[in-house]
Amino acid sequence: MARKRMKGLLQGCLAAVSILVSLPAMAADDEPKFMRTNIQYIAAVAEPDAKSGTGAQEWAIWRQDPGPRGVPLKHFDKLMADNGVSPAGWTFDADDWWVDEYGQLMENPSFPLPSGRYIVTGGREKAAILTIHAPDEAGNSRWDLSDDATIYDVTHLKCRAARYAPISDDSGCSPNNVPQNVFTLGPDDVMPSAQGCSKRDYPVLIVVAIGIEDGSPLLQ
Repeated sequence: MARKRMKGLLQGCLAAVSILVSLPAMAADDEPKFMRTNIQYIAAVAEPDAKSGTGAQEWAIWRQDPGPRGVPLKHFDKLMADNGVSPAGWTFDADDWWVDEYGQLMENPSFPLPSGRYIVTGGREKAAILTIHAPDEAGNSRWDLSDDATIYDVTHLKCRAARYAPISDDSGCSPNNVPQNVFTLGPDDVMPSAQGCSKRDYPVLIVVAIGIEDGSPLLQ
């Protein structure tokens, strides 16, 4: 998610344009409309080969790149000395914290990912329309990708994101327990475990455009 990725992001934007012009012919009232947005990032929960599924209520979104706003793990003690408030203004949550592939604490994304349509890409060859359906009565939300794309196709492989939380009140879970000598991680590397913490890895999808309806964005 750092500045060095800009070239890949630009390629993703170009791929998104090709998707917009190659959509199947539809009735005018049904044709999807999209609005370009600042680059945003979705934290997804899905298998790499999945093309659709349920559980989108567990997905989240960063409205801006969390990388430049991150705090290196080695500066965690200073962060806590500042009452957990980062230089970028976000506040560390000891019960729910995220780490990226560079060994930085990230601000938490926003949960849940709003229903609507998103053009997503991994910054490689493929982009697709991601549809997040409205939750059902039980609060469960379905999702699907267009153009026969899989989650792997639209995952930004250089981005790594893991969510950590204490396994119990007295487990001693802390960012200081994350081994720092493993960073920076490559696309095939797994985010490290931390003593006393649960860990969940999230594929990261790049958002380059959002669906609009009646001239208004479906999400803000």
